Amino acid sequence: MSMARKNSLFSFRSLLIVAWIMCGILVLPALVAIPVSLTPKRFLSLPSGELSLQHYATLFTSDLWVGSAWQSLVIATSSMVLATGLGTFCAVGLWRVSSRFSELLRVVLLLPLIIPPIISAMAFYRTWVKLELIDTYAGMIVAHAILSSPMVMISVSAALANFDVRLEQASRNLGASVTTTLWRVIIPAIKPGIFSGAIFAFILSWDETVVALFISKFDVYTLPRRMWDGIRENTDPAVAAAAVVTISITLIAMLLAFWISKRSARHLESA
Repeated sequence: MSMARKNSLFSFRSLLIVAWIMCGILVLPALVAIPVSLTPKRFLSLPSGELSLQHYATLFTSDLWVGSAWQSLVIATSSMVLATGLGTFCAVGLWRVSSRFSELLRVVLLLPLIIPPIISAMAFYRTWVKLELIDTYAGMIVAHAILSSPMVMISVSAALANFDVRLEQASRNLGASVTTTLWRVIIPAIKPGIFSGAIFAFILSWDETVVALFISKFDVYTLPRRMWDGIRENTDPAVAAAAVVTISITLIAMLLAFWISKRSARHLESA
């Protein structure tokens, strides 16, 4: 093996080790919630020998926790559907126009991902007060859809970058209308990107806390907000159990998105 190849292999392994260390630094603090959720004590603490599932029992039997989880599921699913539609059609429209103005508009549409969450929350609060959407399902769903639409747009735009324009041209040459071409040719071809964007939209809504603190009060009480209050008021260990469940659902959704992207990549390679 040549010296250059040895150096290249060493550099790759060093980079891989650094990457795993960084992943550990980012992930390990969240994993502390697992042993804490198994503590038999009534306050947040690491178990000292004895383990208990009583806080998981509380999580799945308490009307407050179950109600908050159900509300989060309804809001995340509804906002995912709305954000997927908005993000997909924005991405297709900007891809179809393809001009300097469309690129500027793309940057504007990405602002919800760029601006700090506290600024977005304050803006939603002031606007929702005037529209009487504070503490309503509609207000939460629309706010989360606005925040997660850019993720859908990014995912769909990536899928459109690999779309064969000749398919659209062939469809139009055979007499299909713009609408028919969109639904019968373009949408099926970019379906993996749409599904991946929808999953990320669900994750963003499911985990969102800052906006919920501003625009929800009593009637709408999502799971992240319930966890926030559990830590701030009485340090209920059920918060750790809820954190484990939330992390698990997020991880499953991310693995599903990864599987969809890998399957799409294999499909493109075989085509």
